[in-house]
Amino acid sequence: MIYLDYQATTPLASEARAAMLPWLDGPDGKGFGNPYSPHRLGRAAAAAVEVAREQVAKLLPSGGSVIFTGSATEALNLAILGSDARSFAVSPIEHAAVLDTARAHGVACHVLPCSADGIVPADSPVPAGVGLVAVMQVNNEIGTVQPVGELARAAREAGALFLCDAVQGAGKLAPPEGADLIALSAHKLYGPKGIGALWVRDGVELSPLIHGGGQEQGLRSGTLSPALCAGFGAAAALAMERTEEDAVHVEALWRRAIELLPHWTLNGSPSRRWHGNLNLRREGLDVARLMSDLREIAFSAGSACASGSGRPSHVLQAIGLDVRETKSSVRLGFGRYTTIREIEDACARLDAAAAAQGMIP
Repeated sequence: MIYLDYQATTPLASEARAAMLPWLDGPDGKGFGNPYSPHRLGRAAAAAVEVAREQVAKLLPSGGSVIFTGSATEALNLAILGSDARSFAVSPIEHAAVLDTARAHGVACHVLPCSADGIVPADSPVPAGVGLVAVMQVNNEIGTVQPVGELARAAREAGALFLCDAVQGAGKLAPPEGADLIALSAHKLYGPKGIGALWVRDGVELSPLIHGGGQEQGLRSGTLSPALCAGFGAAAALAMERTEEDAVHVEALWRRAIELLPHWTLNGSPSRRWHGNLNLRREGLDVARLMSDLREIAFSAGSACASGSGRPSHVLQAIGLDVRETKSSVRLGFGRYTTIREIEDACARLDAAAAAQGMIP
């Protein structure tokens, strides 16, 4: 199996797995304590959580706190609903965790513009009275990188908080400048599934969504998993160490894929994007048939969160593609553990399968 779905989830780094194992011990071990218990086992577990918190914090700006959550989706819900903002400004290419949360709670939403290249203009005006602006750092479907620094400044000038979904950018790009709230997820940076985090700038006040014991600085009740925290922390530390190495490797993979797929059309900006995301289309392509023909290649027709819905991609529609074009698009995602040979093999098979559908240039 050639795995090319890194935007959906990344492979677990061996270093992250090793960091988790001591905290999965059974009754004969010493790593199963509740991090909120006062005895020695509990204090050891609590110490592991705090080490992980510091490791994750190094991916983020100074002057804020890391709140562990069960996922980035929970982190975004906490930011949106906990801010008590009565009106939002959002980009039309945000993840469903942002758009659906706002819709579900009847919050007034102003939609910011988005170019055909998949970029929210840096000079997008923030309407008066908006309490929260939400723009993601790297789009999960087309990989475009947004001018979040400029947008955060515009939000601040309008008196609004700025929320950045940094799930696809954390550990790969510099942290979003000027953000008040930043959401991230462990399993998108080679850590375990089941844990995310919300970074909250000092002085920003939120209301909790989950009530009970107030374990996470009063904002998130529930017993944390030291194992998940340790895996998240180790993955974050490894990302810090390998940022440049990973970027060079991804760039080489991107260039080779582009060379081998010249007859496909790129969705989104070719330059202002994370090059570990290659979203392509071919006119008339039957993507369902393509995926059936290429079962030994794991790739996507869009966001994993929307798979099976049958709905056209709202991201591709926002950049001007019609329904037919959205349904002839595929997403290839690659990263740290992808080899050049895998990219070459996958691209050759993709082209051959497209040709078998009668799409010969």
